[in-house]
Amino acid sequence: MDLKNVMEKKNFVVVGDTLNPEKFAYKIKSGLLEHGYNVHAVGKELKSINDVQEKIDIIDLCINPAKGLKLIKECKKDFDCIVIQPGAESDELENYLKEKNMPYINNCVLVGLDLYGKKN
Repeated sequence: MDLKNVMEKKNFVVVGDTLNPEKFAYKIKSGLLEHGYNVHAVGKELKSINDVQEKIDIIDLCINPAKGLKLIKECKKDFDCIVIQPGAESDELENYLKEKNMPYINNCVLVGLDLYGKKN
């Protein structure tokens, strides 16, 4: 899956500090909502990806890699792809995803919104 495919999806989970306007997770959540995507936030709002009641297409990691890895390891939900934002990546996280055959890309959803975001 590439960034264009990611942005064609509808249901996003943004993992990070979505309540602080200074943080990228907040900016990503706001941008997704402005473009008409369904968005759930894990970190400061929901405590676990498993708390999301709806179908998940994309999990967007905007969080410390160790915390992101912990949340992914606990995740029991199905999803299409994980986006690892710049700064949220680590060898340990990527090795785990590869070992578990979980689809992921290293990219930025803000760039995806700019290039391919849905138009309301």
